Amino acid sequence: ERTLFFDFLPVDLGTIRGFKTRFHLYTVPGQVYYNASRKLILKNVDGVVFVADSQMDRMEANLESMQNLYDNMAEYGYDLTRMPFVIQYNKRDLPNAAPLSQLREALNPGWEVEDATRQIVTPDPYHADQMLVEQLPAGEWIERVPSFESVAVQGDGVFDTLKAVSKLVLKSLA
Repeated sequence: ERTLFFDFLPVDLGTIRGFKTRFHLYTVPGQVYYNASRKLILKNVDGVVFVADSQMDRMEANLESMQNLYDNMAEYGYDLTRMPFVIQYNKRDLPNAAPLSQLREALNPGWEVEDATRQIVTPDPYHADQMLVEQLPAGEWIERVPSFESVAVQGDGVFDTLKAVSKLVLKSLA
């Protein structure tokens, strides 16, 4: 179903290394009209999944929503390049789905890695043919976030995305 305000799902993972672990998962609408609710829910967030609509005619809305996410996070003093962040390309089953390469280029082009200690070629653990951190031919280093394809109405790719962001959150809190 389409999200109208937000959905909330508490997930109790039990005890991990002696700590009781619970995730509070919130989903928010992508439409800019709901910016106030998105902004409120982003306060004190430990990780983010951006769900993009793969349909070609939704590319502009995806870009607008991604920029809105960066802006809202910056207002709270968060830097998405320094926190658990994953992108999910949803609706991959539709006939008008954009090619994955086009979605990646638009929504996950990478950002420059200036810290020399982070300039290490890092393979994407979820995609054998891709890198999360790499040096471009011109010499600059870039980093991308993990990404996943999904067909949410069938559950395809949803738990892979959730597992990835959960691991990143737990790692960041360790």
